[in-house]
Amino acid sequence: MHGASLVTPATLEKVLRSLPMWKVEFAQINAPNFPHLVDQLEFLADCVEDVAEGAYKDLPYSALSAAVFAITYAHKKTDIIPDHIGPLGHADDSGVARAAIILYGRAFAAYADKVGVDFDKITSQP
Repeated sequence: MHGASLVTPATLEKVLRSLPMWKVEFAQINAPNFPHLVDQLEFLADCVEDVAEGAYKDLPYSALSAAVFAITYAHKKTDIIPDHIGPLGHADDSGVARAAIILYGRAFAAYADKVGVDFDKITSQP
């Protein structure tokens, strides 16, 4: 929540410029202990992109800022658990993405419904 509270429109603008590369990066994550992580990050990135570009206007700003924080955190190379640390390397990334999805599940479910994504596939499970 604290990290999401620091997201500003300027942060969103910077993230939006980086999203195409981050999506490629997320697609290449190999984290078998966190099988939903890639889908969750791609979903959150798509949501951020759609809201920022005006294609979806019904997401609360709190949910948007949580999504921005989650994908920014996952992109960072220095985080609580470095990604290269064996099977637990993406545990923190997964936790942050899951927290955003759990906290704003209803808002993200409405977005998923609007864009034709099966929200059950974007599970809040690890």
